[in-house]
Amino acid sequence: MNLEEILHRIPVLEIFGDKSRFISEIIFDSRKAVENGLYVAIKGTVSDGHDFITSSLEKGVKAIVCEELPTDIKAEITYIKVKDASKTLAHLASNFYGNPSAKLNLIGITGTNGKTSTTTLLFDLFKILGFKSALISTVEYRIDEEIIPSTHTTPDVIRLNQMLAKAVEAGCEFAFMEVSSHGIHQHRTEGLQFKIAGFTNITHDHLDYHKTFEEYLKTKKRFFDELNLDAIAINNVDDKNGNVMLQNTKAKKKTYALKTMADYHGKITEVDFNGMLLNFNGKEFWTTLTGKFNAYNLLLAYAVAIECGLHTEDILPALSQLKRVKGRFETLKSDGGIFFVVDYAHTPDALENVLDSINEIRTKNERLITVFGCGGDRDVTKRPEMGKIATRKSTLAIITSDNPRTEDPAEIIREIEKGVEPQYFSKYTSIPDRREAIKMAIKFAEPKDIIVVAGKGHETYQEINGVKHHFDDQETIIELARLMSK
Repeated sequence: MNLEEILHRIPVLEIFGDKSRFISEIIFDSRKAVENGLYVAIKGTVSDGHDFITSSLEKGVKAIVCEELPTDIKAEITYIKVKDASKTLAHLASNFYGNPSAKLNLIGITGTNGKTSTTTLLFDLFKILGFKSALISTVEYRIDEEIIPSTHTTPDVIRLNQMLAKAVEAGCEFAFMEVSSHGIHQHRTEGLQFKIAGFTNITHDHLDYHKTFEEYLKTKKRFFDELNLDAIAINNVDDKNGNVMLQNTKAKKKTYALKTMADYHGKITEVDFNGMLLNFNGKEFWTTLTGKFNAYNLLLAYAVAIECGLHTEDILPALSQLKRVKGRFETLKSDGGIFFVVDYAHTPDALENVLDSINEIRTKNERLITVFGCGGDRDVTKRPEMGKIATRKSTLAIITSDNPRTEDPAEIIREIEKGVEPQYFSKYTSIPDRREAIKMAIKFAEPKDIIVVAGKGHETYQEINGVKHHFDDQETIIELARLMSK
């Protein structure tokens, strides 16, 4: 593509060199530099892309976007000076791939919990209703029937626009996308034209990255602040920070709730482990999903579908057909009659939601055993909080390893234990080896007892000292339950 086309409507401070040259690819990692490429030098938290301008030129790059011009300007190279290279990269990528987000109905879902479930439910719902769609989520990326392994909740801007362009080419009408706080902060959603933005909830998470809850909140809010006038923002007004999210948005505001009056109001009429009878805006339907958090996810999906112009009489029967999202309140029962719940819950709020949902359903004749841990090199403030919640709401809590990464698992467990209240000291034990922790839970359980294995959900690995080892909670449960029933 011609460089001048790529720079269309992008604010530039200075340009040196040929503006009409051909560009084969946009790169922001100098290791991936190619002949006739455009290299964008970004100042990162670990390294500065300006330090790698020379190495990118050695690999055949013919144009450079930077915030600071190098001292040795080469006549055969085009240099483009901009105020913010990270923001500029997003717009360059969008232009390079033909502004694909404008050719789709792009729906973004943000919040602490529920992003993956809601986007996946939307993708499956629209598929049932006969629409070709794309999905960009933590679990996987999908373009209609094609499945692409997921690497980040929100991919980098080049891959993101590449996938959206591929979705357009495949004839997709809709794209459903998880919007993470990291993605917003790093300008990965910059330049995208969202038709609808949905807010799930916000609780303490990622404070290792954002440092304070206020910063985390402001980052999430920025997603709504940057929406266009013709976009629609759908807000969970049951969340105490819901209205804060939409304070400064230019988008049309819509609300959903289970507890308060809203444009889209839901009610749980009946609930058990097999599903729920729900009432959305006066219309009842059955779903095999269970738990209050899933009622919120389904209600947001319903609201999005209505705002996309679909009709209640088509949406509700399709919602009834939806299956549980992988790693989100997935249930299985052993031959010995023990009931298992595998869930990705790795924040205090998510863990509390799962345990509350089970406690609302169980008759109290069954014991609730919770196996959980906290990830290493991540937000440490949530560790004691999760220890408090698990021991308070379970018959027995077994604290174990999640993904310790570069941290000592024993130290992570000690920090979780700090949140256990004295009256619950007898209700927990700690076993660093996750497999052994699950084994202990099965050994302790009796028929009809419920074992929750939380924190990893869909993940099929454990990351220990920078190495990913195969580990699948559900696979481990099935294997151990079978061995121990013999």
